[in-house]
Amino acid sequence: MPVIECDVDAARDRLEQAGVTVEPGNTDHERWRASRGDATAVAYDDKVVVQGGAPRDLEAILREGGGRAHVYFDGGARGNPGPAGIGWVVVTSEGIVAEGSETIGRATNNQAEYEALIAALEAARDYGYDEIHVRGDSELIVKQVRGEYDTNNPELRERRVTVHELLRSFDEWTLEHVPREVNDRADALANEAMDQQ
Repeated sequence: MPVIECDVDAARDRLEQAGVTVEPGNTDHERWRASRGDATAVAYDDKVVVQGGAPRDLEAILREGGGRAHVYFDGGARGNPGPAGIGWVVVTSEGIVAEGSETIGRATNNQAEYEALIAALEAARDYGYDEIHVRGDSELIVKQVRGEYDTNNPELRERRVTVHELLRSFDEWTLEHVPREVNDRADALANEAMDQQ
């Protein structure tokens, strides 16, 4: 349940500009509330609390855009191909801003890695970051995206195109291969997703 410390009047303006209906609060302590999808934002004097199953639906609008984030991604498949899952984490100097984990059906390890990277980039874009530093433990995916390796598989080539389109959303970006232990949170989230299948 994200808590966003902010100017609640400015946050209300951002929501209304995004087409979200803002209503009066339900209690004396609530300044206003707004809902979109499976998320509800409740404003108090100096903070907004986001509740529900998909807080990202509102959180990205409420947080002031810009700034720099570190983005970690990981995907995997049991069986290659087999039941697959992805995990990603968006981190700033204030700590973890957002993370996600989901099953993606049957896929290869490389397909899952690309899906994780795409989901991570979409989250960073939705949160409005200008500059991202992306890290993953798949050397193949990192080198394919950076153009150091060819992408012969048509499905992976299509995903690489999607990644490049998403990267154009940012003023600056880097993509770096890191050891698995540096990517441990995204790795754990991907494994949690695979365990659910």
